[in-house]
Amino acid sequence: MKNKLLALTFTISISIGATVHADKTPVEWVNPFIGTGAVANSLSGNNYPGATVPFGMVQLSPDTRVAPDWAQASGYDYNDRQIIGFSHTRLSGTGASDFIDILLMPTTGKTCIEAQESPRSGTGYQSAFSHDRESASPGYYKVTLDSYGIDAELTASARVGMHRYRYPQGADSSHIVLDLDHSANKGSWGRRIINSQIRIVDPCTVDGYRIITGWAKLRKIYFRIRFSQPIKNVLLADGSRIYHNMPVINGTALKAVFDFDTRHNTTVMAKVALSPVSIENAIQNMSAEIPGWDFDDVVRQASGMWNAELGKIQVQGTDLQKEIFYTALYHTMIQPNIMSDANGDYMAADYTVRRLSGNDKHYSTFSLWDTYRAAHPLYTLIHPDRSAHFIKSMIRQYDYYGYLPVWQLWGQDNYCMIGNHAIPVIVDAIQKGIPGIDMEKAYEAVRKSSLISHPNSPFDVWDKYGYMPENIQSQSVSITLEFSFDDWCVARLAKKLGKEDDCRYFAGRSENYRNLFNPETRFFQPKDDKGNWITPFDPYKYGANGGYPFTEGNAWQYFWYVPHNIKSLVRLTGGDKAFAEKLDHFFTSTHTSGEKNDNASGFIGQYAHGNEPSHHVAYLYNYVGQPWKTQQYVSYILNNLYDNTSAGYAGNDDCGEMSSWYIFSAMGFYPVNPASGIYVIGSPLLEQADIHLPGGNSFTVKAPKKNDKEIYIQSVRLNGKKYDKTYITHQDILQGGTLEFKMGVKPSSWGKKPEMRPVEEPLM
Repeated sequence: MKNKLLALTFTISISIGATVHADKTPVEWVNPFIGTGAVANSLSGNNYPGATVPFGMVQLSPDTRVAPDWAQASGYDYNDRQIIGFSHTRLSGTGASDFIDILLMPTTGKTCIEAQESPRSGTGYQSAFSHDRESASPGYYKVTLDSYGIDAELTASARVGMHRYRYPQGADSSHIVLDLDHSANKGSWGRRIINSQIRIVDPCTVDGYRIITGWAKLRKIYFRIRFSQPIKNVLLADGSRIYHNMPVINGTALKAVFDFDTRHNTTVMAKVALSPVSIENAIQNMSAEIPGWDFDDVVRQASGMWNAELGKIQVQGTDLQKEIFYTALYHTMIQPNIMSDANGDYMAADYTVRRLSGNDKHYSTFSLWDTYRAAHPLYTLIHPDRSAHFIKSMIRQYDYYGYLPVWQLWGQDNYCMIGNHAIPVIVDAIQKGIPGIDMEKAYEAVRKSSLISHPNSPFDVWDKYGYMPENIQSQSVSITLEFSFDDWCVARLAKKLGKEDDCRYFAGRSENYRNLFNPETRFFQPKDDKGNWITPFDPYKYGANGGYPFTEGNAWQYFWYVPHNIKSLVRLTGGDKAFAEKLDHFFTSTHTSGEKNDNASGFIGQYAHGNEPSHHVAYLYNYVGQPWKTQQYVSYILNNLYDNTSAGYAGNDDCGEMSSWYIFSAMGFYPVNPASGIYVIGSPLLEQADIHLPGGNSFTVKAPKKNDKEIYIQSVRLNGKKYDKTYITHQDILQGGTLEFKMGVKPSSWGKKPEMRPVEEPLM
């Protein structure tokens, strides 16, 4: 099939113009409602609008579902018209729901709990709301609960959430509901509450805990709540059993209703401190972070923290570009989450309590199948110190599990997704010289995580066959391709540390992808344990997360996954011309075979920007001398598959990965091989981006444009000198300077020559 790519007309919706509102701070550009609710036939991002601080444990936001599940994984859906309450933990952008802990909800009148009635719908204490009376900014959220006439405001520190409720004048029956039974859907992941407790400490203080299992196993959440007014009366309930003014209750379906006198003071505030370790630590967290009652000051502090982090990249562009960019940057900093308390205690992976030394911090929520691709490379640029803490946190799991995280949540691995992608994160950070990492210990963890079998990682099978047979291990083709990349990463670190035998061994395994390449179909294709190709084979057919050779994709989308050896993939395909033609077909073929996987969205032909396996593919034209096609497709994705609506992302944001693609690509480059230390050049969207680096250096990218059709690179200069490579290195950026693009409306000859192409570092 001969494609006429240059004849395609792309509609680019963002106009290029002079920067306005230059006096606004980064926080003021963030729109937390982007990506919070899908429109018809789309995914939205699965984000939420509530209050948190960068990488905080507390993520305080409204829940709009009684039992949030896959499609509302963060607990909030912009399309809903009721609020169930405000819970203190959640995931951002994931395709599966968990957390949703410790819900508070202010009410007036009699709740169904007090009336000892089963609610006719919802919980019996939910409220209608309107987006007209809802607002949010980083670290702050406000909504009017229309059913009660209550204005609710939320803010947070790292480990403490703060609520301010303003009840209507004259209300003589004002309550706050505490619901420890509320959670993500109990029908998913075997979720159930094992035990919980509510204890009345004094008229203003409540302690408790919840132990729950689900996607993350056996999570312990301890809390202390302080109210700004004394509680008049307390109703405690365990399911249908009701108790009045008891000091403590234990059970598996606990709720409490606290009554307050708001006739003379209509404002009631609450501080909720969390700890994964103990109530005592929750008390210390509150004392350390929000000892007083100045709600507005906590908002200012949270905003200041966000401005400091978001200000690490300053951009120039249109208002819309800046809104999308800074919101995306904001979304990259919501997770991973800090999991150590203010005193350094944390719950280790073996469920024992350990204490960190010095200034160490412990983190969790590692969505590594997603975030190793662009989010973690972004962290090495703008958060190198925090990157070291992330890596040391991963290595702590190795200490107790014997291998690094696959998908870690609240300190425990849930083994969701495939591959062992803590490995590229660690190798990339060490190769880039991130300080504070014990390289020998890191290598030990990386090596053993590639040798010790664990769920979806049967290395005995890997070594025996040189591929994953589908009749032994499902998702076999995807796992074979992703293991090959991980093994390349191990070999690269072994080479750096002078471990030559290991380098040879893992370099050899990194070529195992070849064993599933079928020269007749020209695709990577599943085999059985006898070496037979499994038929029938349809490269357009989609897989899910088990029972099929491809993970959340098809053979077309996984064909391009050899990021560590694109030259070899080009040769397998038949050379530069054949590779470019196959890319052309990939981006233009709309053929389908049966039902698509739910995670496949944001289509350009077979390219699916809504899920991660496709994310690097638009940049591959650079490897075969056709960079103008990379520029055209990257520009199209930036301008058409991101917007500032509630459905602002083409798929799940996946803990900031979809956002990280935008951050890199809008600046003009992307880490195709996320452990190589090079960034492949695309089509810069922004007029200027200034990356403020640790140590005082800044790296500036300039791409002035006269109109929105100037998407093609005409020439490039680095620090004033002509620059002909279609990639730039991490070290080039760290040295500081200016990368300047001259843009035009037509493709140019820039980047066509073989010596301009991205290169992979040879291992042997």
